[in-house]
Amino acid sequence: MPTYRYDAINESGHTVSGALEADSVQTANAILSDRGLIPSKVVLKKDDSRDNMWVKIKAMTGTVKTNDLILFTKQFRSMLNAGIPILRIMQVLEAQTESKVLREAISAIIEDIKQGSTISESFEKYPRIFSNLYCSMLRAGEISGSVPSVLDRLIYIIEHEARIKSDIKAAMQYPLIVVIALGIAFFVLLTFVIPQFVAIFSKTGIELPLPTKIAVSLHLYIKNYWFLILGVIAAAIVATTMYFRTPGGKVVRDSFLLSLPVLGTLFQKAAMSRFASIFAILQSSGVPVMQALTILSGTIGNAAISKQFDYVRDRIEEGAGIATPLKSAKYFPPMVIDMIAIGEESGNIDEMLREISKHYDDEVAYAVKGLSDAIGPLLIVGLAAVVGFFALAIFLPMWDMTKIATGK
Repeated sequence: MPTYRYDAINESGHTVSGALEADSVQTANAILSDRGLIPSKVVLKKDDSRDNMWVKIKAMTGTVKTNDLILFTKQFRSMLNAGIPILRIMQVLEAQTESKVLREAISAIIEDIKQGSTISESFEKYPRIFSNLYCSMLRAGEISGSVPSVLDRLIYIIEHEARIKSDIKAAMQYPLIVVIALGIAFFVLLTFVIPQFVAIFSKTGIELPLPTKIAVSLHLYIKNYWFLILGVIAAAIVATTMYFRTPGGKVVRDSFLLSLPVLGTLFQKAAMSRFASIFAILQSSGVPVMQALTILSGTIGNAAISKQFDYVRDRIEEGAGIATPLKSAKYFPPMVIDMIAIGEESGNIDEMLREISKHYDDEVAYAVKGLSDAIGPLLIVGLAAVVGFFALAIFLPMWDMTKIATGK
């Protein structure tokens, strides 16, 4: 809340100075009058304008946890349903939220609303907190006068997607730990264990077997060129990251992810669930189809599938329905296309989209379980390969040494 400096005359006729927090100059004057003071000068504290600018910068660059955003949206909806004025709602939310970034964003939003901005226009300034979907649905709610019901649907989407991400993260957590552990074990064995045995083997003059030669070569490369290896890895990571941030790179990355066995199917089903649930909500909220497809293109979460929406949108502009362009687009299964076609014919497309969303919610749950089941054997094979390689590298020379020692 802004801070104002004031000069005022008290009951004794003396001039007093100080500072107070208020929504506006008028509010500050009213507060001073309630205190029995006659305001002579009330000005916004100069540092406060700089503070507001810094608050906006931090709010625009910071991120907010999903749970904080869900709680904010639920409280926002409840107070709107209770008929509380929007400025008062924002002030309450600013005081209640535990997220510093969100609190700073709300503080800046309050100032924007005071200056005449709509809710959606104020939220759009903070895309790292409020997604394109969030702001677009708020705008649709403002136009139709149904912001509370739109917030209900937003809460469903945010919670639903948070649950899917949590399931996928949980499924990948154990494999990731195992892979990291295997990598560390491989490095330690190659760097510290293999050289000790090679020193022993070299004294006997025996011919080293192929696995041992490979292990020794890897050890020498790491020992002599570790800085070059690290540099190449770092450069590759930076270059790949920068490329994947470009529009073309995002399409290449997401197309590759969709083509992966097991994982690709999971990503495609998650995208179909997201597509159907968001499209259904946009349709029931009164958002036009063309605008809905534009929103979906920016919120589907997969650049390869988003690219298909541009093609579908162009075909719809030419007079085709929704289902027909989807038939020639990639990544949309026949069941999705057929159910949308039925929905178009019956005039009940939003209900069909909800059914598609429910179906793919279940499919994602099965796919996550299938991913967990499939990764187990792959990890066992990887573990066996690492253990087997070092076992051969160490024990084959020892076997040859034993044969020499026994004269066999």
